[in-house]
Amino acid sequence: MIRQSLTSLLLFCTLLTACEPDPLVRRQVKGIAPMGSEKPILAVEKHISLTPRPEESFSFPIPLGGIGPVDALYAGERQYPFYCMTIDAGLGQPIVDNQNGDGVTIYDDNNQPIGFSKDCLITSRIDYFYAKTGTDIIQDYDINNPPARELIATTNINGVEVPEIFRLERGSINRYIYYMMMLVPQDSIGDRMAKDYWNQKLIYQFKGGASIGFRQGRMGAHRFINRRHSLLRQGYAVIGSSGNNTSYSYNMLLAEDTARRVKKQFTSLYGDPLYTLGIGGSGGALAQYLIAQNSTGILDGLMPIYSYPDMVSQSIFLLDCDLLQHYFNVTDNSNEKWRDWEQREKIEGMNGINDFDHPYTFLVPLNQMIAGAWPSMPNGSSECVYSWFIAATFFYNPKQGFVKPYFSDEVKEQVNWTYWQDLAQIYGTDKHGFARTTWGNEGVQYGLVALRKGEISIEEFIKLNQYIGSWVPQNKMKKESAITPFGMRFPLWLSLWSRNNITEPSPHTAKRKPADPKAIVNGYRYGQVFIGKAELPILEIRHYLEDDLNMHHTSASFESRLRIQDYQGHNDNQVIWVSHKEHTPIDEGVDYLDRWLMTIIDSDDKDPVNAKPESLRDTCLNSKGEVLYEGESVWDGEWNNRPTGPCSQVYPIYSNIRVQAGGPWAGSIFKCGQISISQAIKQGVYGSVSMSPYQKQLETIFPDGVCDYSQGDIARPNMGLTPSLQARESTTDLKEQTGNEPLRIEQ
Repeated sequence: MIRQSLTSLLLFCTLLTACEPDPLVRRQVKGIAPMGSEKPILAVEKHISLTPRPEESFSFPIPLGGIGPVDALYAGERQYPFYCMTIDAGLGQPIVDNQNGDGVTIYDDNNQPIGFSKDCLITSRIDYFYAKTGTDIIQDYDINNPPARELIATTNINGVEVPEIFRLERGSINRYIYYMMMLVPQDSIGDRMAKDYWNQKLIYQFKGGASIGFRQGRMGAHRFINRRHSLLRQGYAVIGSSGNNTSYSYNMLLAEDTARRVKKQFTSLYGDPLYTLGIGGSGGALAQYLIAQNSTGILDGLMPIYSYPDMVSQSIFLLDCDLLQHYFNVTDNSNEKWRDWEQREKIEGMNGINDFDHPYTFLVPLNQMIAGAWPSMPNGSSECVYSWFIAATFFYNPKQGFVKPYFSDEVKEQVNWTYWQDLAQIYGTDKHGFARTTWGNEGVQYGLVALRKGEISIEEFIKLNQYIGSWVPQNKMKKESAITPFGMRFPLWLSLWSRNNITEPSPHTAKRKPADPKAIVNGYRYGQVFIGKAELPILEIRHYLEDDLNMHHTSASFESRLRIQDYQGHNDNQVIWVSHKEHTPIDEGVDYLDRWLMTIIDSDDKDPVNAKPESLRDTCLNSKGEVLYEGESVWDGEWNNRPTGPCSQVYPIYSNIRVQAGGPWAGSIFKCGQISISQAIKQGVYGSVSMSPYQKQLETIFPDGVCDYSQGDIARPNMGLTPSLQARESTTDLKEQTGNEPLRIEQ
């Protein structure tokens, strides 16, 4: 709980407060360089996985002291502004590249300005580190004053105890900071080419986080080593890039372009590995799915940790959260039912817990009074509130952006700060210059499942859908209201739930927003949406965190599974482990994936399903790492329309807002097909609830009809894709799982 609270606080600080000291102002971006046109984005006709990538134009390897490629190979033009973070990474100031005032200011040794850096480039360099004996502490290795031998921990390589000394190479590729690390002999220090202890196996480290882009990113050397220390000491090499850290960008085309080049830098020096295994959590997990889906030659196996299928699909329900909180706390504040968080859960789907402590509870009655509602102090929380706090502002409000002084006030006014704007070259822009967005809620019947089950009344259902509304157009959005009186470092947020950007009843019904079909088409074509195309060995691992109201909800793993099943006809190459949060089975997982990948290498057919270790199965584990249950049906439940399996009983799987609105568990329906209210009543959309007497009211709320999810995503383009893995008789019979037919997502 403490960790999650800190995560929320850090996200809050990132967007709304000056949590960092004033020295940041000294190197803030004060001028925006023009985007060039010499590197247009890759042209895609059907799906990016069918589109050949261009030949590499940069001559790898980057020499030590040299500068890596600046422009991406095929991911489009350089985006500006771009905030440099080489100092944060411990690499000093970036190279001066202009005198026009574009980018961050660069200073000489006397702290006098000498120029500016818009691209944040650094020269490639090598540093050494060691593990301290008897600890997991990583220390700098000073070549001129090396530590005593007994201070350096040892590890066993091929039956010999060797000192744990690690060589780390860093530089810039595609303007991001790349990292290449391996264990090396002590007597090879200073030799860039030494690889005596490398086991010929490569780990690509991905990392998660929430982002609206426009920053270079960083990862400290000590932290980078610590994250994969147990594998480095076995002889694995580990590479990565700040461009593969979703704390700094969710542009998966640019992430792929960058990963390909970082791997090229490695292989041009040390040769091809036996395999490359992706590892990373949250955003670093979904990045693996999308890179594996969209391209070849980068990853051979995946270990997604705390995964989502993709980020843009999560935004579908994520942007509903604040709409619902505004409704519960202001619009329908007089309804005592919403004081009970388990009642809210029936609408939200995600876990809600009474008597759960939330650090920002005090903001609720303050904002209720400002909005003219009777104030009440919440006595609990839900994932919607606890984990997706300020999500709407973060993802959708172009006027908010960073309040940390990365960018000057003048620059802030010139940029649209949203998740989509970071990918404007992919999604396109509207007539006002704002990036197109995939989100919409036209036709969505919030609380439909609760209505069918009799958990809310017809009147509550109608009122909810009449007044929940939507988000105003981006060109009409306002910056959030937050003040920091009396020198407070923590602001008083006076527009909680982004309520000043929510549509109001006009005259009696709050208008909904349709999703933009052009944005949806581009999102699919450019591989920002996971469609289940991931025909590699996959071992998903996650802690069970639902009781902490953590954003990494278990159902996300099964969203991915349903999409894989729909695309391939089976999910035999994907295994899911869920563990108690006090046990982390990553090393065991790597051992399994190593056996799996090596078996593929030695096989004739290279079929990942045939090569899968027989004992590797869906599993749930307890706090001691003991297997509770394993096998084909242990995770069955509502998500696949089967009786609840034993793992699902131990670790219950919650849904989300759109599932509770009648949508499919696989998600990714951005634009639903719509049917009239009369058709919906005839087709039994409302179950046994008689809605005929309320038809006129519903037609007023939904003049264009309500969602018919059986039509799939009507904006999804025909991408010309055919699974390359042979459909097989599988542990997952789709017809049996879904009760009627396989999940339909129309192409």
